[in-house]
Amino acid sequence: MSPITQVLSSTPYRDVAFVAVAVVGLAVYYFFTHLKRKDMPPGPPPAPFVGNRHQLPKAKPWRKFAEWNAEYGPVVSIYLGKTPVIVLGTAQAAWDLLEKRSNIYSSRPRFIMSGEILSENRRGLMMPNNAEWRKWRKVLNTGFHNRAADTYKPIQSLESKRLMWDLLTQPEGFETHLQRYAASVVVSVTYGRRIESLDEWIVKENNAAMEYLTSVNIPGKYAVESFPILLKLPRWMQTFRKEAEERKQKDIELYTHLVNDVKAKMADGTCKPCLAKELVEAGEAKTGLDELALAYACSTPFGAGIETTAGTMLTMILALVHHPEVLRKAQEELDRVIGPDRMPTFEDHDSLPYVRATCNEALRWRPVAVLGGTPHAVTEDDYYEGMFIPAGSTVFANLDGIMRDPVMFPDPDNFLPERFLTTTDPRLKDFDLPFGFGRRICPGRHLASNSIFLLAARIMWGFDIAPVKGEPLPDTWDYTDGFNSKPKPFRCSITPRSEKVKTVIESEWEGAKEALEAWSW
Repeated sequence: MSPITQVLSSTPYRDVAFVAVAVVGLAVYYFFTHLKRKDMPPGPPPAPFVGNRHQLPKAKPWRKFAEWNAEYGPVVSIYLGKTPVIVLGTAQAAWDLLEKRSNIYSSRPRFIMSGEILSENRRGLMMPNNAEWRKWRKVLNTGFHNRAADTYKPIQSLESKRLMWDLLTQPEGFETHLQRYAASVVVSVTYGRRIESLDEWIVKENNAAMEYLTSVNIPGKYAVESFPILLKLPRWMQTFRKEAEERKQKDIELYTHLVNDVKAKMADGTCKPCLAKELVEAGEAKTGLDELALAYACSTPFGAGIETTAGTMLTMILALVHHPEVLRKAQEELDRVIGPDRMPTFEDHDSLPYVRATCNEALRWRPVAVLGGTPHAVTEDDYYEGMFIPAGSTVFANLDGIMRDPVMFPDPDNFLPERFLTTTDPRLKDFDLPFGFGRRICPGRHLASNSIFLLAARIMWGFDIAPVKGEPLPDTWDYTDGFNSKPKPFRCSITPRSEKVKTVIESEWEGAKEALEAWSW
């Protein structure tokens, strides 16, 4: 072997040579990919190698997506590195592709940071459409389908009575109270135990896990998502891995500990009915999930259920501060149907159409899952209205734009529950749009919808909500930047409507205490 060959074959030079060859290969691939561009949906011109990544802000990228849809049309194509990305800006386009063609639009793009490094591909939310994902989907659908969700109504009702007491005695802490309610319901139905305070370790650890997950799942945030070749760098150069791998170990310890707690309660006969108990009893033979996969499956409801419920209710309160006429109409309906002598219940659902419409409008006005949840991926080449969508494309149903489509939702920036009472579109009667599309629709949507209805009905029945006197109205666009977006902290006035209502809230809370004790560990 010549001296030159010996040098080039040494480890540092092999790495450099590999990267150089890969870059050339990427350039060739990129060139031929762009030959297809003329047949793809319109969009902003991509730059060499980086595509449109440099145009996509790390904070609130959904707003840029909406701008591009307004400029180029309901279906837009961009590139993140070499990956084609399709952005759907209308509900019709999302229904046409993600539901009617769900057989090829139900997979997921490659998630390097959140899926591979952080989660070892064990989070069903990010799995491609494969056998492992179908096991996960079956398990979650079994635990949270419509009839199963009905079995959780008693604990939801009990926890909402605690929430009403909290709002009566500490109204300024309404955000914390809503988060505690949502956390307690989710942990109860998943692990058979309730939450008394957000300071409990189970909440803090789960929140930390979910906050980190959503923080790494923002499009364009990490270069390795656009350039997977960075994974070929020497390990010490992959600085993006360190924090995610540390978080992964904490997640594994947390999720396995929670399931082991359930097993201990099952052993002494004190475990309440819950998802984890059901899965443990079924065993790997029926679920197809090993112990770690089961632990990850049980962790799924925590992030989705809490963010959807608490975030939507915060949006509703924010909207009511700005739209007192909506609160007045809802209270007129509640007074007519319910009266002051009792709280609304789930059985009142069909008798409160305006309250239901207010819930739908809160979900529409500022959707929590602004990017339509986790993006889809198409597994085969496809055409839509003459536009070419190549296999492997990442597909976003941008709910931030979809919910403000003036064709489907006239006067979209206004908070108008009436739109759901007057619509003739059957797809808006059962408003599943905020919960995703096709085979990837949120399995916990029935649980979340039940909570949102009951909380909205009881809060508007019991309290007047108004701006704080002498303070400016809170900003209706001041929302967090994460994958799930909710209002940033704001102040408002929450006061009981009457002494009679106050007495009912106090009495219901006294009656709920003993029943809730059975859910406390």
